[in-house]
Parts: sequence; C-alpha cells; structure tokens
Amino acid sequence: MISDRYLESQIAADLTKKMVFIGGPRQVGKTSLALRLMEAHKASLYLNYDNIMHRKVIREQKWSQADGLLVFDELHKMPKWKTWIKGIYDVEKANHQILVTGSARLDIYRKGGDSLLGRYHYWRLHPFSIDEYPASMSFNDVVNRLLTVGGFPEPFLTMDQRDADRWRRDRFERVLTDDLRGLEMIRDISSLQVLCDILRERVHSTLAPANIAKDLEVSPKTVSRWIEALEKLYVCFAIYPYAAKGLTRSLTKPPKVFFYDNADVTGDRGARFENLVATTLLKRLHWLEDYAGRRCNLHFLRDKDGRECDFLTIIDKKPDLCIEAKVSDATISPGLRYYAERIKPRRAVQLVLELERPYSKDGIDVMDLKTFVQSEKAFAL
Repeated sequence: MISDRYLESQIAADLTKKMVFIGGPRQVGKTSLALRLMEAHKASLYLNYDNIMHRKVIREQKWSQADGLLVFDELHKMPKWKTWIKGIYDVEKANHQILVTGSARLDIYRKGGDSLLGRYHYWRLHPFSIDEYPASMSFNDVVNRLLTVGGFPEPFLTMDQRDADRWRRDRFERVLTDDLRGLEMIRDISSLQVLCDILRERVHSTLAPANIAKDLEVSPKTVSRWIEALEKLYVCFAIYPYAAKGLTRSLTKPPKVFFYDNADVTGDRGARFENLVATTLLKRLHWLEDYAGRRCNLHFLRDKDGRECDFLTIIDKKPDLCIEAKVSDATISPGLRYYAERIKPRRAVQLVLELERPYSKDGIDVMDLKTFVQSEKAFAL
C-alpha cells in the first residue's frame, strides 16, 4: 500500500460535508487512496463499475446501512450516472459518506446545467513529484526517478526501466482501447497512436494542428478534437500563450502539449526536464483550485519577435511565477528578463537542473529544483 498521499487528509475532511469526486490519470493511485480512506471506517464498501458483479450491486443498490463510506470507481461509465448518484446522495447522505473516482475528467460535467451542483467537492490526483514523494527517498533519487521512469506510483516505486516500459505500454493501450473509445467513440485508433507519438516528440515546441493534420491525413478539427479527448483522460494537457495589456506582439496560439507521465516524453533531456517543470506547476495550481477555490492558469510566453519564456502561472488573474527551465545553462535567459520586467510577476525564476550554486540578480532567482521546493512550499497555505 502506498504511503499517505498529499490529498488524503483534505479529502477525508471534505467527505464529512459532501460527496467527493477524485479524477486523475489511469493508475495514478486513486483506488489506493480510496482504500486508505476506507480504513478510517469500521465498515465500508468499494464498488468498481468495470466489475460485472460490482455493477449488479450498484444497479440494485445493495449495501448495508452500516457502510460508513461508499466508494464508486469508474462510475462515469454508467449511463445517466449523474442522475443516479444524485438520487443516492439526496436520499442517503445522512447514512453514508460517498466517494466517486474515475480516470475520465469528472469535472467536465460541472459545465452547464449540472444537477450535482453544490453536492460534491472535486479533487485531481497527480503522480508523485518533487513536491510529494515517500520520505524514505532522497531528493536526488526522486528527481532521477521522475526523469527516468516518471512519477506514476508503480514504476516510480520499483525503479525498473524494463518493467516501467512494459507498464507504460500496457497502460497506454488500456487508455486507447477502453477509456478513450468509450468516452469519445473514436474509431481511428492507429492514427491517434501516431498523434501521440508526434506529441511526445514535440514537447519543446508549439503545435499547429493544421501541420499535424497533413501528416495524419485528417482535418485540423479532428486533430484538435483528439487532443481534447486525450486531455479529458489525463494523458496530456495543453497550455497556451499568455496575452495581456502591454504585450502587444504576443502570440495567442498555437499551444504546447505536455504529458502527465513525464517518461512519456521521447525528446531530449531538456524536453523531459521542461515537462517535469510543467507537471510540477500544474499539480500546484490544481491543488490551489481544488483546496482553496483559487482561479489558476498555466501559460507560456512568446511574441512575434521571438522572445519567449517557458512558463507563467496566473493566480486570480495576477501573474505569479515566471519560470524558465534549463538543464545546465545558469546564465539568465533574455526572454525571462524581458517578461519579468514587463509583466512584473510575484517572482521570476530560472530553474536549472544541473546547477553548481544558486544566485539572484536583478530580481531574478537562478536555482535548482531542491532550492525551489524549499522556497516555494506547496500544498499548504
């Protein structure tokens, strides 16, 4: 069993008030987290909609009044599941705590006419990261694992490259054949696999759907729809250029795409490190949204004159962190300096994977990952 995850105590507190939905990638640890939460109850029940016998129990609503916690896994695959769980909650909320988990983005159902509005809290569970890892590991070991086998619990904890590669292949096939086809009714799986290969190779670059569409012999709208489908299933996430007053020559599209599984990136070490920084920032922003109700966005910066900076976090419409990611270059990036002067974020940071000594100059901090984590505490207010 995996040790306490970073959301455990907060989800346990929310369960005493409303239903809780946990979304996140397949095999990120949602079921393990649910089982740990069940340990706090004398009696509880776990039901997975993918299991035929469990499905029968769900439909017939056969559980004991003594079950303090009811866990419904992959419930979004059930037809009209929102209406079903609403009825269960409205009738039995005094008798049970209810936890719903799923690998599809359960939060997409919050948009427009949500019959569950006000009845649940939504949390997104991410893989292990530089902000969250078992206490028995050293920080350098964690970084090496994240860059080698990624942060998903099974490969991260075992640190076996061959097993990690096999695990990643099997997981991806399950996502394409089970989750994606069921959610989006996409039939051209082979072309979608080619798209994923293209995305893995271009983490460093902006993506033009029209150019990719020519390679795949499909329409640009189809490419965009496929990327959106992969986002819904937490395979990847897109970030877009930041546009604001004073940045008159900034680009507004196209996006960059990163992967929740850092080891999915097949580019050079720089691309994988940039992906690691992207997932670190997104995990922090999702926590701020889910825990504190803040409004957060992750962008990159680029203008028509070629000036660029890797990341900009926005919290409650205000620039927070402006970040450039480098493997070994400790010289402050001109793009970071340019945007720090014009946007005036709370902090401008150049993160360097291989850095001899952190330093600060002209309001910009040049630091390694460990120094960054120590100076920017996550998952605590």
